[in-house]
Amino acid sequence: MIKKEMIAMLLAGGQGSRLGVLTSKVAKPAVAFGGKYRIIDFPLSNCINSGVDTVGVLTQYQPLRLNTHIGIGIPWDLDRNIGGVAVLPPYEKSANSEWYTGTANAIYQNLEYMESYNPEYVLILSGDHIYKMDYEVMLDFHKANGADVTIAVMPVPMEEASRFGIMITDENKRITDFEEKPAVPRSNLASMGIYIFNWKTLKEALIANADQPALDFGKHVIPYCRDNGSPLYAYEFTGYWKDVGTLSSYWEANMELIDIVPEFNLYEEYWKVYTKSEIQPPQYIVEDSVVERSIIGEGTEVYGKVYNSVIGCGITIGKGTVIRDSIIMNETQIGENCELNKAIVAENVSIGNNVRLGIGEEAANETAPHIYNQGIVTVGEKSVIPDGITVGKNSVIFGKTTASDFENNYLPSGKTLIKEGE
Repeated sequence: MIKKEMIAMLLAGGQGSRLGVLTSKVAKPAVAFGGKYRIIDFPLSNCINSGVDTVGVLTQYQPLRLNTHIGIGIPWDLDRNIGGVAVLPPYEKSANSEWYTGTANAIYQNLEYMESYNPEYVLILSGDHIYKMDYEVMLDFHKANGADVTIAVMPVPMEEASRFGIMITDENKRITDFEEKPAVPRSNLASMGIYIFNWKTLKEALIANADQPALDFGKHVIPYCRDNGSPLYAYEFTGYWKDVGTLSSYWEANMELIDIVPEFNLYEEYWKVYTKSEIQPPQYIVEDSVVERSIIGEGTEVYGKVYNSVIGCGITIGKGTVIRDSIIMNETQIGENCELNKAIVAENVSIGNNVRLGIGEEAANETAPHIYNQGIVTVGEKSVIPDGITVGKNSVIFGKTTASDFENNYLPSGKTLIKEGE
């Protein structure tokens, strides 16, 4: 019988609604990041760099691009005869067919997959964080403490602690209590949503709680383990870790890549980030163009000026166009004499000539101010913006727009223009 010491289960089914139009057609873990990657590349690369060669990826929402990206796992060296990567969508069973309703329910529905590897330990990960972590070190900590469950935690500023699930520990890092988003936190150790379980403990907890609606780790599985006397430990992580679940945190994490000394370094030899790369020619930058402090992906042609931006692959930036503090994703075409300020432009967008994005004073977004804020202009994938349009800040465009969609060729700050049926 196959026996793996530790397998990973990667939760990648999330819709990521706080990323607005960026995730209306694609799961959050498949959103482009850092010029050539997708968000899911980071936990997958962590697995292979940590010696974890069996990964189940649980997909649900808009999984097509994610499935295509992962394929059979070749870029991460996860195309194995035994183990490797497996994409695990919800499937029809003889008794009933159901969607994954909660994080732990998704794992419960794949008990057979895990059982087939007879693991000693199961590593649970989420597919929407940007970080580098050696899971082997966490496993060593788990074993050394004789833990049944180890939860990765990160110290956060005390004033922010009420936004997280908080672990209270004793001097040996054993978890004595935990609170979900406490109004008055008793500790600043925030759960990172990364868990190592002894397989027997996990299996028993999932089966015992199977009837819970929206079965969840934080609400059901971990309290069950604690109440049954399982030793729970907190593994403290002090490296870079970013939840890119909002447009502003997504924008910040991309901008941090181009710092002079980036806190999160994509260029380290010993901890590579692997991805599926399209076959692209090298980038081409003409003589009188300017590129300062930016990432420029393969196959991109720059005829204008780019400052402090993350530019993906296969993009054309027209002559006279100036781009500042922006993220432009793959295969987008930008015309001549445009101006883009603090814009997030998704994949396969077409922007005409003389288009200006991010102009004027800020105003709160009229439809979703909690999503579209911080002065960012967001353009959803495959959108079209015609020539001569000016767009304000905290605004969003999604769909194939025409000049008649804009009053006087202008979309004021805070406005939402979403063409239905796109």
